[in-house]
Amino acid sequence: MNPSFKTVGLIGKYKSPEIAGPLLKLGDFLAGRGVKVLIDRLTASHIGDSRYPVLTLEDIGREADLAIVLGGDGTMLNIARTLAPFDVALVGINQGRLGFLTDISLDTMIETIGTILDGNCVTEERMLLAAEIFDGEQRIFDVLAFNEVVVSKGIKGSMIELEVRIDDRFLYMLRADGLIVATPTGSTAYALSAGGPIIHPALSAMALVPICPHTFSSRPIVISSDSKVEIVIKSAADARAHFDSHSRFDLREGYRMVVRRYSDTIRLLHPVGHDYYNMLRAKLHWTEFY
Repeated sequence: MNPSFKTVGLIGKYKSPEIAGPLLKLGDFLAGRGVKVLIDRLTASHIGDSRYPVLTLEDIGREADLAIVLGGDGTMLNIARTLAPFDVALVGINQGRLGFLTDISLDTMIETIGTILDGNCVTEERMLLAAEIFDGEQRIFDVLAFNEVVVSKGIKGSMIELEVRIDDRFLYMLRADGLIVATPTGSTAYALSAGGPIIHPALSAMALVPICPHTFSSRPIVISSDSKVEIVIKSAADARAHFDSHSRFDLREGYRMVVRRYSDTIRLLHPVGHDYYNMLRAKLHWTEFY
C-alpha cells in the first residue's frame, strides 16, 4: 500500500441515501487494507450507523491523506473547493455516467481504489479561482471557484455593460448577457456551451468567454493564470455573480470583481491509463456519425 494513504475520508452526494451501500462497502474494503476510514458528517446522516468516525468536511481535510467522493461532478466541485486549502488528494466515483472529474464507476471502484492504494495512479494538479467583490475599496464578498466565475444578467433580462481589465490594462467594454472567467477544468462546462475553447487541464490559463455579446467582435480570449482580471459593473439592471453554480452574489452598478488564480491547487487521482482525450471523445461524442 502507498504509505502516504494512511487515512481516507469518504464523502457521498448530499441527500442521496442510495449511496449508503457502496460507501459502506468501500469503507469495509479500506479498513481491511489497514486504512483509517473517516466519514463526512453530512454523508453520515444519510447512511445510518457505521463503525467509522464522523467528522466535518474541514476536519477530514486536516486529518485525511486521501478523500474519495461518491457522487457526480457537481459533488466533486463542491468538495474540492472546501478541501483545496488542505492539500488532500481527491478521487471521484460516479453513481451513474462517468464524469469529467468523477471517472471511476461503482462497478470497478474496489479494484480501482485498491490499485490507487498501491500507488498506481495518474496525478493531476487542477487550479481554482479566487474571486473578490468590492464596493469602492471595501471587500464585501470572497469565494473560491473550481469551474468558473460568471457575471450575468438577472431575471429582468436586460443586457449588462462591463468594463474588463487584465493586469490593470484596459481590455474592452462589453455589452452582453454576461462574462465567464473559466479555469481549464471549467472550459468543458458553461464556457464550452457559450462558445469558449477547451483548455487542457495541464495548462496554466484562464478563459474569458462573453455570453451572447452585442457584437460578433467580442470573442473568447485565453490568458495566463498569473493574470488579474477585473470586471467593473458599469450598467446593470439586475446583475448577479455565480460561482460554480453553487454560490451567487447580487451585483450593483459600480461594484468591482477581481479574479485571480487561487494559491493552492486540487490534486486529482485517476486510474492508470486515464486519457483526457479519450474522455473528451466519450463525453462529447466525437468521431460518431449519425
